[in-house]
Amino acid sequence: MKRALTYVCVYCGSRPGNRPEHTEAAIELGRALARKQIGLVYGGASVGLMGTLADAVLDAGGEVVGILPRWLESREVGHSRLKELHIVDSMHARKQRMIERSDAFIALPGGLGTFDELFEVLTWSQIGLHEKPVGLLDVKGYFEPFRALVRHAVTEGFALPEHEQLFLSNPDPDALIEALASFERPVYGSKWVETPKAP
Repeated sequence: MKRALTYVCVYCGSRPGNRPEHTEAAIELGRALARKQIGLVYGGASVGLMGTLADAVLDAGGEVVGILPRWLESREVGHSRLKELHIVDSMHARKQRMIERSDAFIALPGGLGTFDELFEVLTWSQIGLHEKPVGLLDVKGYFEPFRALVRHAVTEGFALPEHEQLFLSNPDPDALIEALASFERPVYGSKWVETPKAP
């Protein structure tokens, strides 16, 4: 059964990156969201892939919700075209508001901030704070090291094999959105490792 995706949160870089494919992917994703009448929730900036993504949604007639910390407003330059731009007091408030407002999450290429947001939303899924789908728009294999790190955690016994199924990956925006709408969260036991009982 497909889930309704009214708003999708997208995490991505406040820089454009070195490859033109990163910018092209942000534009394609923005157009796909607008075409499917799915609102974008993002970090509220007008720079980097964040600004490119928001512009693509707006130019295609879509809805954009920005959430920007007050202290980053001057650095990341709040997007002037947004009808809905929320200024919050902290990064923590920004991330929580984005999670609460969204029905699913997509990560585009980005840096440490993108990884921070991605790991947090996956951790919340892992421990059962939400059951919303998470996807990677994997431009030119950008997220292969991320997937390898998760596999390494499983191999070393710090995560379960099922945790690799908490996120989807696809280089095509339309295919990824469709996969998110059909996502079924894996069923597994407790995240916590049971302490062996003494003999």
